[in-house]
Amino acid sequence: MGFNGKNITMTEKFKDYPAEQIQAKLNRVDEFEAKYGPKARSKSWRKWCTDYNYRKQEWQFRQNFANTIMQNEGLY
Repeated sequence: MGFNGKNITMTEKFKDYPAEQIQAKLNRVDEFEAKYGPKARSKSWRKWCTDYNYRKQEWQFRQNFANTIMQNEGLY
């Protein structure tokens, strides 16, 4: 059992998102920035969409965070 009694499936290896999905998100970022100008969040999404290593490191961060939570589940 994982966090809040739910089963959590952790993946061992990074699997990138499909190129079409990344491109669709980048298109939404372009539309947002055309309408409102670049903002901190849109800049970070642009970086995520255009940099494989950034996506991989973001995934690793989320995995490490989840593992920490799961290991310390009973301590609180």
